[in-house]
Amino acid sequence: MERPGYRVVFEKGSVYLHTSAKKHQDPDSLIAGVIRVVEKDNDVFLHWAPVEEAGDSTQILFSKKDSSGGDSCTSEEEPTFDPGYEPDWAVISTVRPQPCHSEPTRVAERSSSQDSWAFSVSLGELKSIRRSKPGLNWAYLVLVTQAGGSLPALHFHRGGTRALLRVLSRYLLLASSPQDSRLYLVFPHDSSALSNSFHHLQLFDQDSSNVVSRFLQDPYSTTFSSFSRVTNFFRGALQPHLEGASSDFPLPPDDEPEPGFEVISCVELGPRPAVERALPVTEEEWARHVGPEGCLQQVPELKARIFSGGLSPSLRREAWKFLLGYLSWEGSAEEHKAHVREKTDEYFRMKLQWKSVSPEQERRNSLLHGYRSLIERDVSRTDRTNRFYEGPENPGLSLLNDILLTYCMYHFDLGYVQGMSDLLSPILYVTQNEVDAFWCFCGFMELVHGNFEESQETMKRQLGQLLLLLRVLDPPLCDFLDSQDSGSLCFCFRWLLIWFKREFPFPDVLRLWEVLWTGLPGPNLHLLVACAILDMERDTLMLSGFGSNEILKHINELTMKLSVEDVLTRAEALYRQLTACRELPHNVQEVLGLVSPAGPHSPSSPSPPASPLPLSPTCSPPVAPPRADPAPQPDSSLEILPEDDGADT
Repeated sequence: MERPGYRVVFEKGSVYLHTSAKKHQDPDSLIAGVIRVVEKDNDVFLHWAPVEEAGDSTQILFSKKDSSGGDSCTSEEEPTFDPGYEPDWAVISTVRPQPCHSEPTRVAERSSSQDSWAFSVSLGELKSIRRSKPGLNWAYLVLVTQAGGSLPALHFHRGGTRALLRVLSRYLLLASSPQDSRLYLVFPHDSSALSNSFHHLQLFDQDSSNVVSRFLQDPYSTTFSSFSRVTNFFRGALQPHLEGASSDFPLPPDDEPEPGFEVISCVELGPRPAVERALPVTEEEWARHVGPEGCLQQVPELKARIFSGGLSPSLRREAWKFLLGYLSWEGSAEEHKAHVREKTDEYFRMKLQWKSVSPEQERRNSLLHGYRSLIERDVSRTDRTNRFYEGPENPGLSLLNDILLTYCMYHFDLGYVQGMSDLLSPILYVTQNEVDAFWCFCGFMELVHGNFEESQETMKRQLGQLLLLLRVLDPPLCDFLDSQDSGSLCFCFRWLLIWFKREFPFPDVLRLWEVLWTGLPGPNLHLLVACAILDMERDTLMLSGFGSNEILKHINELTMKLSVEDVLTRAEALYRQLTACRELPHNVQEVLGLVSPAGPHSPSSPSPPASPLPLSPTCSPPVAPPRADPAPQPDSSLEILPEDDGADT
């Protein structure tokens, strides 16, 4: 029966404290309890007590601050609680919860030991609340007080985090970070502390060309400045006298499942299988797949061979047209010729659009002028150490320029963004033909155009998917990166943006891309390539005692020091290790393409956070029927580069 002056407004059982730092909790380290929200004496308190003392709500003890601002229940003899097994706690200053009893030390009996973990705190003393990441464990909440310490994490074995947060939102303003939806800053409802908008926390500038440029040119300092922005914002946002407020608490809808509740508490991966790469596909092997009318036969087997061994350099010029969707795998030789004639006409019609613009017109077209200036600047420094592009007045540079400007006519909405020249350069190097290079480049951009969109939602989603995979594959590495303020993996931004173009030597990039273009063994193999690189460097990162500065520097210095065959071998082994796990979380299965993404969104849509990015075109370009009349020949601006026996390496 409740006493006059207070009221229990929320109660939830099966809320546990995990008192051991071990990954696997033994029964003695789990303390079951009840969490309550109680109104008492014109104040509201959050109270947790073990089940032994939770039965009588009238026996709740409330902690009060003493005159010095310290905890009235401090015990100097109690050991510090180390919550290192929870990766999310690495960024929280944790302290051992102090028992609110007159007895300063804990007795040996288990009941007294459990009772000492009970706590009660006024909601006005809360500073922030962090929710657990969904998918890999019981859902939990970590509450940080204004004094800077955290209360013991509350593990909700039977759900309830959402309900508790909703109740707390009646009394508090919980402001969600746009970059970390799990973190809520706590303000009283009359606070005006949110005028310092959370938009200051954005890691990506509104000008996408700016952020792409900075990550491409100097990923080390760019990433470091992004982390600094987060730190500086939270240091300022938690000051008590800020102005402006928002009263909306962005809780998910009621019908959304409790994060982490339906998923197993621990993912046990089996041993990593051994993988051996095969020899590249030769021209003779390719020829065996060509039918009487030029149609390719046994295409799935051929793709599997390309995935396992890549292509011989002499075969790339033909095979890349199929891998990038320029030519249909099912079309005959005559159909391919007709399709190339049609696409050649289409290309030069688009090229004529910008070539016919006079200098006077361009002065009044700031968009085209801006594209031209940016393309000229980027082309002048793209792969200039490669013999194919070196030297002044190189015809290859002129073709890069023309193809990229024509792409602006082809894709008006996207236009040109820095980094696209990096994607085109290897394609032109291999095809040595302006039209073929353009349409192959368009096929590649169909796969990665989201990387260059202004919102950067696709890049954010991929970084989140990468973190999800890495957390399943190597939780200790994730814990370490979290502890060093590197857990967002922003140092991988350039890897994903241009598909490791600047991380490997040029011949290795050709091999890597043709393997990724097969779409095997599933979507998002490029994320497993990133996991493989981090897996190869884990001991160096963790055993060297690197801080965030050294981690970023080390990752940046890996450029041109990686072996593509070693990385691909490890990436495939990681895929097999994951897919062999029978209890793999559903969101991980989505990233690997083992199940269809939940919801109505297509796999390539940037909206759902866990949707895999397809690595091969979903459909082939339409094949035009043979024409009765020959197509008109293209004008003299079609430049066919001379054959170079030493070009393919």
